[in-house]
Amino acid sequence: MLDVLAAAGEHAEPTALGLNAGGWVAVAMLVVFGIMLFAGVPRVVANILDDRIAAIRKQLDEARALRAEAEKLRDEYARKAREADEEVAALRASAERQAEEIVEKAKADASALIERHKVSAADKIATAERAAIDELRAKVASAAADAARALIADKHGEAADRKLADQIIGSL
Repeated sequence: MLDVLAAAGEHAEPTALGLNAGGWVAVAMLVVFGIMLFAGVPRVVANILDDRIAAIRKQLDEARALRAEAEKLRDEYARKAREADEEVAALRASAERQAEEIVEKAKADASALIERHKVSAADKIATAERAAIDELRAKVASAAADAARALIADKHGEAADRKLADQIIGSL
C-alpha cells in the first residue's frame, strides 16, 4: 500500500486563504481563546479558584480550631485523670490509715475485754472461794457443834446437868 502512495507521488493539500487544515485549527483556537478572554472566562475561573481557595482556607482554619479544641480537651482530660489518680491514692491512703486505726482500736478493745473477763473471772473465783470457805466453815461449825453435843451428852449426865444449872441460877 505504501508503494501505491509513493508511486502516485505527492499530492497537494487543500488550502483556503493560504492556510491549510492545521493553520485553520490554529486560527479557530485563537478565535476561541479571544472569545474566552472577551467573555471574561479567566476572571470567572479565577473567581472560582479564589472561592475554592477561600473554602479550603476556611476548612483549614476550622481544622486548626478543632485541633486546638481537641488538644485542650485532651489536656483537660489528662489533668482530670491525674487528679482522679491523686484522689484515688489519697482515698487509698486514708482507707489504709482508717483500717490501721480500726485494727488498733479492735486490739485495744479486745485487750480491755480480755482484762475485764480476767477481772470478772477472778472475782467469780474469789466469790466461789469465799462461798466454799463459808460453806466449809458452816459444815465445820455444824460438825463441831454435833461433836460437842455428842461429847457433852456422853460426858455429862443428869447430875452434871443439875449441878451446871444450879451454878448458872446461883450466878444470876
